[in-house]
Amino acid sequence: MTVPSIDTLLIAGRAVFLVFSFIIAAFAFNAWRRSAREQFADVLAQHDIVLQRLADLESRIDATRVSVSQLGERISAPQQLGSTAVAASPGYQIAIRLAKSGASREDLISQCGLSIHEAELVHRLHSPHSARGRAGAPQTAGAHTHAA
Repeated sequence: MTVPSIDTLLIAGRAVFLVFSFIIAAFAFNAWRRSAREQFADVLAQHDIVLQRLADLESRIDATRVSVSQLGERISAPQQLGSTAVAASPGYQIAIRLAKSGASREDLISQCGLSIHEAELVHRLHSPHSARGRAGAPQTAGAHTHAA
């Protein structure tokens, strides 16, 4: 049996090293590819979640837009009705004039046909006694915060 030369041993060692390096590179490449697939699947799942949330937000915005338009119609409809009712009923105009001249709540109820709450409101808004109260010291807690 002949002893192989040192050149042959070095060439064989290089070949073994290259095969071993190739096997390690193949395993590393497969692990990297598997990791990239998992990350891509996670990104796709997150993308789907974001798209679903955006669709939910879009539907909420549409529902809010409809609600706001309905509220706008509700707000404008009573104002239109209220302005025609005030213009059509001179009872409120008379009640305001009476309250400005110092009439009591009971007078507003009996002479103008107002309810107790309506007479109270007209009296508070238009009587000379309430005007002095408003011009003097603030009567509500909210007014104290504005004065400070």
